Amino acid sequence: MSQPEITFRHGPCSASVFENTYERGDEKFTVRNICFQRRYQDKDGNWQTTSTLKVNDIPKAILVLQKAYEFLTSTGNYESETE
Repeated sequence: MSQPEITFRHGPCSASVFENTYERGDEKFTVRNICFQRRYQDKDGNWQTTSTLKVNDIPKAILVLQKAYEFLTSTGNYESETE
């Protein structure tokens, strides 16, 4: 897996911005995606990741996702995609 461009963390929650370059014919273009995860220790003490949130994680998730959004939109890196 490639390294993130930047990662925002708060408590167990993190949002990482990844830059992916694609080719379509002769055209090359870059798309940035955000990967969200929450880390926790399982019953054996091993670190795991999930996208499931506990109620107290919601404000932390909002914070890291907002920071990732601000990074993308304030640096001119945002690319609008239509689905």
